[in-house]
Amino acid sequence: MRNIKIYYKLSLDRWRLMVLLLFGVSAVHAQPDNVVREDTLEGVTVMSRTAQRRLDEVQVGVERIDIVTLNKTPALFGERDITRSLQLLPGVKSESEASSGYEVRGGTSAQNLILLDGATIYNAGHLMGLISTFNDNALNNAALYKGLVPANYGGATSSVFDISTRVGDMSKFHFNGSIGLLSTNVSAEGPIQKEKSSFLFAGRRSYLDLFLKATKDYKDNTLNFYDANLQLTFRLSPRDRLSFTFFRGRDNMGIEDLMDMKWSNTTANASWLHNANSHLYAHTQLTYSEFADNVGIDMMNIYYTMKGFIRHLTFHHDQRWMPSKKFTLRYGLESTYLQLLSAEWDINLLHQREKRDGWSNALWVSQELNINDRFTLSAGLRLRLHSVLGGAPYYEVSPDGNITNTTTPEKWHVVKTYYNLEPRLSGNVKLSPHHSLKIGYSRSTQDIHAIRAGSMSMPFDRYAMTSNLLKPETADQVAMGWTGIIGDGDYDFSAEGYYKWVKDIYDYRDGKSFYSEIEIERLLLGGNGRAYGLEFCAHKNKGKLTGWLSYTLSWSQNKIAGINNGDWYTASNDRRHDISVIGIYKANDLWEFTAMWHYNTGQALTAPSAKYEIDGRTFYYYAERNGYRAPASHRLDLGATHTKKWRRSTHVWAFGTYNTYNRYNPLVIRFENDDDKPSGTKATLFAMFGIVPYVSFTVKY
Repeated sequence: MRNIKIYYKLSLDRWRLMVLLLFGVSAVHAQPDNVVREDTLEGVTVMSRTAQRRLDEVQVGVERIDIVTLNKTPALFGERDITRSLQLLPGVKSESEASSGYEVRGGTSAQNLILLDGATIYNAGHLMGLISTFNDNALNNAALYKGLVPANYGGATSSVFDISTRVGDMSKFHFNGSIGLLSTNVSAEGPIQKEKSSFLFAGRRSYLDLFLKATKDYKDNTLNFYDANLQLTFRLSPRDRLSFTFFRGRDNMGIEDLMDMKWSNTTANASWLHNANSHLYAHTQLTYSEFADNVGIDMMNIYYTMKGFIRHLTFHHDQRWMPSKKFTLRYGLESTYLQLLSAEWDINLLHQREKRDGWSNALWVSQELNINDRFTLSAGLRLRLHSVLGGAPYYEVSPDGNITNTTTPEKWHVVKTYYNLEPRLSGNVKLSPHHSLKIGYSRSTQDIHAIRAGSMSMPFDRYAMTSNLLKPETADQVAMGWTGIIGDGDYDFSAEGYYKWVKDIYDYRDGKSFYSEIEIERLLLGGNGRAYGLEFCAHKNKGKLTGWLSYTLSWSQNKIAGINNGDWYTASNDRRHDISVIGIYKANDLWEFTAMWHYNTGQALTAPSAKYEIDGRTFYYYAERNGYRAPASHRLDLGATHTKKWRRSTHVWAFGTYNTYNRYNPLVIRFENDDDKPSGTKATLFAMFGIVPYVSFTVKY
């Protein structure tokens, strides 16, 4: 892996930088002060993230998320962000300095399944991923499964992040309002009929567009986002609970007459929980989710549009039987109707977009058995069937990507069905009351493939569904770990190693890219991937000073025939080292201080090996995929909160700085002509942020 000389440019003109991220146009300009360096639950109850819980957990590679603790960490612009907090955990990496997207154990963020009350969320970020879509005021609890997942989950090869919305208070009304640098946040909850039903509403809206209107240069631009959560719960009987949840998140961006961009997530869920008796309960859900994006750009009198969507309609039924404290049996079924419209460019509305329908079904059974005081075993099996449905043109292609035959099956006609059997196994051996050893194996499959232009997810990534040409992506992972606690849980430590191998991952053919104006299935080649690494974590759980330290050492590689001469190459999201140190100091009942320092190795990137000119135009030649490494990133975030009760309300002031020592961390690296250099090319790094101070105020009733 080679290092390259980088010319840093800190760009505070975020509008033009976002254009660069999306389209690679040369509208980005830097500030004059350039810096030049050489660097190379589904749960009904809240789960506490205690040391004992981590010790007893039978599932390997699971993080039970303590939302209250994670929310204490310093936040960009003061916006509390559960997905940015995930990036501080071992085995979890940020996509980039400016992204709330996360990557788990060598996978991309597109290989993560995010569930909000059972509904699938795609590209869960506002402002091109600067902050997440999720409003923490609406959240109850969450669990992150790092590849080794229970049998009731499926559809992702890297991780599952299961989030549940809070149930509104059935006895008292509460109100919460806050204002920060980016947005205003309000929430309300209370009984509809006391002790029988409740509501919860949480809403957030940015007001950056108000500041833009007051400026001369940007008054005709648009930049705003909003999200809203609504939850209704009804106790039908002592044994039955019915709930309805709704979520909507949307972003709007517009740059005068040049560009208009919108993207959104919408989910709706109806859930019925029935306790047949103290040993058996059933959970039935009907969910709908939609991710949609829409962009239009007017360039040189040519109008480009790009629209796409992914829709899920899912029926899910799950039962749990617990005849004794030592044995639990879980079984269920799931059926999902999928629709996908590939977000490819339409030039003057002439190009035919690619549409795919699918029907996925799954059956599963799992059991957890406490064999004795020292050994607990969890084992499961999931059968997944994915049927490719007609209603759109399907084709066959030659090895070089040309269409050789086209058919158009009728809608609902089954074009092809894939069968996947997914075993899941995890065990916990208690070496002593304070030490445990865990081992596990899991296989998972994925039928929605995100094909990206770079290492960072964007709202306008192109997606493809498993078809007659594209096979389901399959991942097998083995992991082993140790957990130990000291004394009464004052400290706990963990170490875990994993190895994962993946079949049928997809990447662009050499010479093809996001901007190629042909069907996406013709742009892709499939192959294999592998990822392996070690994760370490230490927690301090008691006292005025608490916190944790996490370190991840990892490798991620791909091998696809027709790319990089068919040799293994470093994946674009490969990073060797990730370190996070978090400290939380509670000085007294009024003041609490937090500090977070994070370091990560720079990501792999593809740099030109040579350049040549044809008819006055410059072209680059790339000899090796991802053969270079970007500079490392690191930053220090500091925060302080002042909390005071006044009559029936609580007032919270939050202060802090993001990137306190003003490090210019890489966001985008572009290669440009430079005739003064022997190579004729220079690499220019664009950074999104220097130091960012923040302040916010919250009132709770």
